[in-house]
Amino acid sequence: MILNIAFRPKDLIQYILLFLLTIQVVYPQEVANLLTGQNGPFKKNIRIEVDDTVGNKGFLPVSIFRGKSEGPVFAIVAGVHGFEYSPIMATQQLMQEIDVNKLIGTIIFIPIASRGSFYNREPFKNPEDSVNLNNAFPGNQKGTITQRTAHIITKEIITVSDIFLDIHGGDAPEDLIPFVCYYNNRKKPQQTALAKRLSEIAGFPYVVSYPYTISDEEPAKYAFKQAVQDGITGLSIECGKLGNVQEEDVLLIKKGVYKMLHEMQMYTDTTPIAEDFVELNSQAYITSNEDGIFYSSLKAGDEVEKGQLVAYATDEFGAVLAEYKAPVTGTVLYKLTTPPINKGDTIMCIAFYSKENE
Repeated sequence: MILNIAFRPKDLIQYILLFLLTIQVVYPQEVANLLTGQNGPFKKNIRIEVDDTVGNKGFLPVSIFRGKSEGPVFAIVAGVHGFEYSPIMATQQLMQEIDVNKLIGTIIFIPIASRGSFYNREPFKNPEDSVNLNNAFPGNQKGTITQRTAHIITKEIITVSDIFLDIHGGDAPEDLIPFVCYYNNRKKPQQTALAKRLSEIAGFPYVVSYPYTISDEEPAKYAFKQAVQDGITGLSIECGKLGNVQEEDVLLIKKGVYKMLHEMQMYTDTTPIAEDFVELNSQAYITSNEDGIFYSSLKAGDEVEKGQLVAYATDEFGAVLAEYKAPVTGTVLYKLTTPPINKGDTIMCIAFYSKENE
């Protein structure tokens, strides 16, 4: 059952106090021991200490929900980008709502993966080391604080998970349509089939599959791609935009998570499954070739035709520097909406369906 409960200040304060009172500081290689060393049901909040050689210190917050009986281990990660607020707030509410006495299996929550990005209100990167956590996997045990965080998630969380769900949204300058996505990894058909099924029953209007082309030796870079590379069923929700909390997106994320947990027979959800969704299995990206001021009348979800003018950029005096045309016919999956663009920025992603990628 999905409980649509809004946070009240008193409730939030009580939750924070309870969280602080139940925190346990642990170190790497301890999460697996916590999962096997105690029978449920229980909740345990832990901090995995992480620091680097240049003086950055912090921790990775992890909340373990152990159910009444054995079952799958389902990891839910939010705040890989700390400016993506709808996923973060949806995860906060999920941790309030889920009753471990009704849970089968285990949920591992990472409520805010990049605390440096979150508390400094910094899009994309952690300002402590200028590293994007979602470009740092599998991480580096001897690297910067963000690289070490990626290493801990890879070694401590992904390795003990059966399902790894990475929840994202549009960052501060990004507009996007709500969608759920997975990698079409033909080398792992069982995991891919489950990721596809979980995506399709989650109740999102769009289901997106990405091609999986990297070798086992290449860095995965992205969090849920790391899970896929490691043979775990990995997928991602993208919901929310423009560095704000949209309540309808928070609710949509929560509904999607509950649907996935129900499909895994971990938690009961009796709301009907939305059968209608658009499947998109191919993507085309438009990249900026210059620094400039960005103009586009389109919004995420708009349909475009190949060759259509979709955006242009000017210099500081208003002279047009470049015009951008759609390379394919499809749907605007996400795009930049704020005026500044830099050379190399992805200004728009257009998604479409291709039989070649089935």
